[in-house]
Amino acid sequence: QVQLVQSGGGLVQAGGSLRLSCAASGRTLSSSAMGWFRLDPGEERALVAGMDWSGSRTYYADSVKGRFAISRDNAKNTVYLQMNSLKPEDTALYYCAADVEVRPQWTDYQDPATYDYWGQGTQVTVSS
Repeated sequence: QVQLVQSGGGLVQAGGSLRLSCAASGRTLSSSAMGWFRLDPGEERALVAGMDWSGSRTYYADSVKGRFAISRDNAKNTVYLQMNSLKPEDTALYYCAADVEVRPQWTDYQDPATYDYWGQGTQVTVSS
């Protein structure tokens, strides 16, 4: 049984930083593609940052480019989302997700249905 346990998040002022963590148990994440999604009220879950299984390719939504960074620590079996220069519009529920399938290409990373396991969600609130 794979579990993704998230930590971090909370309330921060605009311009501040937060780091979200996603620790896995039951399976190594070192060969999994990972994603961080956020859920805004009334919206669909959207990918803000993703990393392929090798860690050599990343994706960032335009709204977070230059401010957010996804990384992984294979020794700790943990994936991180570093969020800098936070804005009130970054306020959302954030989820980490793992795609453990072996795929020939990393193409469907924006589709939530691609991911097999999800964290419990972490609220990030940015005050103006």
